[in-house]
Amino acid sequence: MTDSPAPPTHRRPGRIVLLIGSACALALATLAMVLPGTARAATTICSNETGTNGGMYYQMYVSTGSACITLNSSNSYSTTWSGIGDFVAGVGWNPGNSTTKSFTSSLSASGGTALISLYGWSTNPLVEYYVEENYNGSPNAAGTFMGTVNSDGGTFDIYEHQQVNQPSIEGTTTFEQYLAIRTSPTSSGTITTQNFFNAWASHGMNLGTLNYQILATESYGGGSGSSSVTVSQGGGSSGNTVSVTNPGNQTSTIGTAASTQIHATDSGGAALTYSASGLPAGLSINSSTGLISGTPTSSGTSSVTVTATDSTGASGNTTFSWTVNSSGGGGGTGTGGGACQVVYTANSQWPGGFTAQVVISNTGSSAVNGWNLVFTFPGDQKLTSDYNGTFSQSGETATLTNASYNGAIAVGGSTTVGFQGTWTNSDATPTAFTLNGATCTT
Repeated sequence: MTDSPAPPTHRRPGRIVLLIGSACALALATLAMVLPGTARAATTICSNETGTNGGMYYQMYVSTGSACITLNSSNSYSTTWSGIGDFVAGVGWNPGNSTTKSFTSSLSASGGTALISLYGWSTNPLVEYYVEENYNGSPNAAGTFMGTVNSDGGTFDIYEHQQVNQPSIEGTTTFEQYLAIRTSPTSSGTITTQNFFNAWASHGMNLGTLNYQILATESYGGGSGSSSVTVSQGGGSSGNTVSVTNPGNQTSTIGTAASTQIHATDSGGAALTYSASGLPAGLSINSSTGLISGTPTSSGTSSVTVTATDSTGASGNTTFSWTVNSSGGGGGTGTGGGACQVVYTANSQWPGGFTAQVVISNTGSSAVNGWNLVFTFPGDQKLTSDYNGTFSQSGETATLTNASYNGAIAVGGSTTVGFQGTWTNSDATPTAFTLNGATCTT
């Protein structure tokens, strides 16, 4: 888990400043009702306004300082700002959609933070989301680090953050923010929107009904600068894009069954086939489902590359390490009962569904370095998503595997994994757990 602080501002004193969007959302929602407009090409707007221009939605918001947006055409704009407190402007769609976007941009800024991102909202659930492509200053990595996704030629860090009693398009309330931040910013390219929606959903971060969605320029923190942006729907090149989510480095033990589910998405919705190289002896991948499973037969560390390929020939891949410990190793968890403790908590339940979490504690004498938690549901539960790891399920037996950032559990330390699932007849609580093959107390 990562919680990265940023300098406090008047909007969120003493807390993380994520983006200006949530700060201005209520004002923008109000503007949509009281200041609608229909702009024409080469229109410059220097006050708060939303409207349409050539069939595309636009918005302009500034709190303190000075800022303007010039609508050069329906899908092209430029901005300038100076001494800014909060500022966001852009063009896009209302409602938003999951189609691939193409964009070009230039961004010049000094002081504060400036971003160019695909920005939008959903309702039911209420979510504010960002796909950040370009930025000056430190990117706003805040909240819980959920993992990474590869898309459109880059790697994006995924974060989830809860905003409590903050302004939104539905007034002051509590809602989630979903962030995907490109680790190496770019000024142009494609945004395969569905890849990010799918990547968030694979971590239990689900969107609802899409509200507005814009390719936004925003700045906060007292800086000045300018931008120029052109955006359109539809990818800039033919063919599909395949994105494979990295499951994190894996650890298992000789003679103990192991499994890891690989998740991948295709921008065109085509079926995928999976292949893998470098798997430890005794393991194989299901070419249809992407499930790696088996019983390791030799110790050592392997570099594993998994490739997902669609029917058009488009492919994507990810690489991670897989360490197989000798019998009784397993980072100190293979020494028998009492080396680990698991506390299972049912967080919520409704007809046909549930959410729950497990807290895994290392009660042994040495650190755990990579883990697989295996348990059997006494009911007919089926996992559908989790966070802080990956999951697989065979019958009623579920396996939770660490993410890349929480595989190490220090002596006396713990990690928490949450998940969501379905049930039909019984949502009974599991009572027996093994960690890397060792029985845990409960």
